[in-house]
Amino acid sequence: MAKPDLPKSAINPRREEDFPEWYQQVVRAGEMAEPSDVRGCMVIKPWGYGVWENMQRALDVMFKATGHRNAYFPLFIPLSYMQKEAEHVEGFAKECAVVTHHRLELNAEGKMVPASPLSEPLVVRPTSETIIGASYAKWVQSYRDLPILINQWANVVRWEMRPRLFLRTTEFLWQEGHTVHESEAEARAETRQMLDVYETFARDFLAVPVYTGEKSESERFPGAVQTLCIEAMVQDRKAIQAGTSHFLGQNFSRSSGIQFQTRDGQQAFGWTTSWGASTRLVGTVIMMHGDDDGLILPPRIAPTHIVIIPVMPKPETRDAVLTAANDLAAKLRAINWHGTPLEIHVDQRDLGGGIKSWEWIKKGVPLRVELGPRDLESGQVAVTRRDEGQKTKRFLPASEFVSQVVETLEAIQQNLYARALTFRATHTRRIDTREEFYDFFTPKNSAKPEIHGGFALAHWNGSREVEEKVKADLKVTIRCIPFDDPLHAPEAGHCVITGEPSKRRVLWAKSY
Repeated sequence: MAKPDLPKSAINPRREEDFPEWYQQVVRAGEMAEPSDVRGCMVIKPWGYGVWENMQRALDVMFKATGHRNAYFPLFIPLSYMQKEAEHVEGFAKECAVVTHHRLELNAEGKMVPASPLSEPLVVRPTSETIIGASYAKWVQSYRDLPILINQWANVVRWEMRPRLFLRTTEFLWQEGHTVHESEAEARAETRQMLDVYETFARDFLAVPVYTGEKSESERFPGAVQTLCIEAMVQDRKAIQAGTSHFLGQNFSRSSGIQFQTRDGQQAFGWTTSWGASTRLVGTVIMMHGDDDGLILPPRIAPTHIVIIPVMPKPETRDAVLTAANDLAAKLRAINWHGTPLEIHVDQRDLGGGIKSWEWIKKGVPLRVELGPRDLESGQVAVTRRDEGQKTKRFLPASEFVSQVVETLEAIQQNLYARALTFRATHTRRIDTREEFYDFFTPKNSAKPEIHGGFALAHWNGSREVEEKVKADLKVTIRCIPFDDPLHAPEAGHCVITGEPSKRRVLWAKSY
């Protein structure tokens, strides 16, 4: 049977045909990033880095609003520091890159080789709890020195066996917050507060709905007492851990020697937290909102909000069209949205309008405006919203477009969130039997093993043995134990695998 005629699309294969390859093609077509010659690493191109910069800028404002300040700590961590916290080093050991020598020299064969062994090997930062703890141990003497609320924007290295641009790379960019508190209650409040920041950011800037909750013991950050997380569902129905916040108790304070004199003159160890989000968020946005024409960027993180494409078929109208395009751009740049001027680009390249339009479609710019000689005569502009597909061009008076542009951008932002929320709801199911659970996560088409049910809310008896069995059988894990809310309140039942008593449902999914 012949396939039905499908509208032209920029990306091949389509999402439903091969989602992993579709993702790689969208990243490439949108000029987001490309693989580096260093295995597992990536080159983030200007458009992709512009998205990350906007994420970084927004998060930085949110962190500072909660009292945090930025600092920077070393990339290299003495091996002895990592070894002080046994569970931590065990958790990261397989991912660590280690520097053992300094200085290169020519050997007898004329090849450059490492020359001088280091007195102590240095681990290239996979995360910074231990090296930052060493500084905090010097800074904290009294309860008057607390709390310490610091964030770091940095790169980290985790030796990745199966790299995928933005989602898993050997080197990636992130922020990591590290705090010390006088009491357990204060540290736990900090842990939850920062998770709430991530949830708000995902919703309001990325247009990504997330589940919030606690990780099971087996999924916790190495060395943490409690790990909280936000989990997003993307279009192949898998989960992405989009941010984590860890209550570390006094584990790292004890290993690093972070002690202070209490209000009653005693010595006590500090209560610490750490929390982080990375360039994985860029991949999350791509996989959540992209379509078969490429990226669709939420306006609040788009490097350019509006691209104006002058249509100049004849040399004699070129100057008039360009003047009108630049005048329109100036009016738009004078508009502030969420406290910053709109980002406008006038594409004056000597290329056909169709070619230029397709480039901006693939990059996901929220609004495209075409302006040609006929538009000058009519006083109109042709406006296309990226979230509504190729054939939604509207002809509006230029003044009306300018007066409504903020409302339009807000509508795009909200539409993307609503669409993502509907998608998640469609593919999340409450499951009560083992048979239904296994069927839900078993691909129906062996040629497309990535396509399965989605998220399952099912009871669990609390045992690691059940987690390990489900992971071995289905590659499914507990993504989080959802916080109490009207939809996910504790509800007694029976474990979907063993039939044993269970206090509440947890969120199960395949993940990246």
